[in-house]
Amino acid sequence: MPALLKTYYDLCKVPISFAAACSAAMGYFLAPSPHHASTTISLAGVFLLACGTSALNQVQEKDIDGKMERTRSRPLPSGLITPVHAVALSLLLATAGLFLIVTAGGWTAALFGLLAVLWYNGVYTHLKRITAFASLPGALVGAIPPAIGWVSAGGLIVDPRLLSLCTIFFLWQVPHFWILILHHGKEYENAGLPSLTRVMSRPQIARITYVWIFAAAVATLLLPLYGVVRSPVLYVAFIPSAAWLVWSGRSLAARRPVLASFPLLFRKINIYLFLIMSLLVLENIFFNMP
Repeated sequence: MPALLKTYYDLCKVPISFAAACSAAMGYFLAPSPHHASTTISLAGVFLLACGTSALNQVQEKDIDGKMERTRSRPLPSGLITPVHAVALSLLLATAGLFLIVTAGGWTAALFGLLAVLWYNGVYTHLKRITAFASLPGALVGAIPPAIGWVSAGGLIVDPRLLSLCTIFFLWQVPHFWILILHHGKEYENAGLPSLTRVMSRPQIARITYVWIFAAAVATLLLPLYGVVRSPVLYVAFIPSAAWLVWSGRSLAARRPVLASFPLLFRKINIYLFLIMSLLVLENIFFNMP
C-alpha cells in the first residue's frame, strides 16, 4: 500500500469504519421493507461518516496517542499529516456521509448519523479524559449504525426488533473496549488517562468482562422472541455460536487471566458479531427471494 494511502487508511480507521457500514447494512436488510435500490448510497454514507468521525477523533486525541506505544505511529503524532489537514478531511468526509445518508435514507437516518458524531466526538471522547467508565456511555455509539440502516429502509424507531439488535451491539461493544484495557491498561495510565486498571484489579476487570460477553451471547439467543429470527435452522446455528463465544472467553474467569490470550479473544468476539450479522442477513435474503 502506498505510503500516502496508508496514512489516510490509518487516519480514517478504515476497518472500524467498514464494520460500522456492515452493521448498518444488517439493519437495512432486516428492516420490514428494504428499498434495495438505495442500499449502496446509504451504506457509503455511513462509511464516509465513520471515516470522518474517526479522523476527527484522532485530532482530538493526538497528544494522548503520542504518549502510547500502541498509537504513537498514527498519522498525527508521527507527523505524517497536520492537524489542520486532518480536520479539513474529517469535515469533508462527515459532511459527504451525512449528505448521502439523508439523500438515500431520509432525515431521520441523518439525525441518527449526526447523533453518532456528537456522541462519539463530543461526549465519549471528552469522558475518556475524566472517567475510567467512559466506555459504558461510549458503547452506545456501536448501537447507532444498525438504527441508521433500519430507518433508512423505512423501519420504525420503536420497533422491538430494532431495539433487540441495538442491544446486542451495545453489549458487544463493552467487552470490545474492556479487553483492550486489559491488554493496554498500563499505557493508558502512563498517558494520563483514567484507566479501569487503576480502579479494579485485572482479574476483577476480566471477570466483569466475561459477564458482558455472556450477556451478549444470551441476548443473541433471545432474538427469536422479538421476531428477528424466523428460521428454526438459523436459531439452531446460533446456539453453538453462542456456546463458542462463552467458551472462548472462559480464561477471563480464571483466578489469574493470561495476558497473552487477550488479543486472540478480542478477534474472536469480533468474528462472533460478524458471524451473527452474516447469518441474519442471509436468512433475510433467503426469505425474500421470489
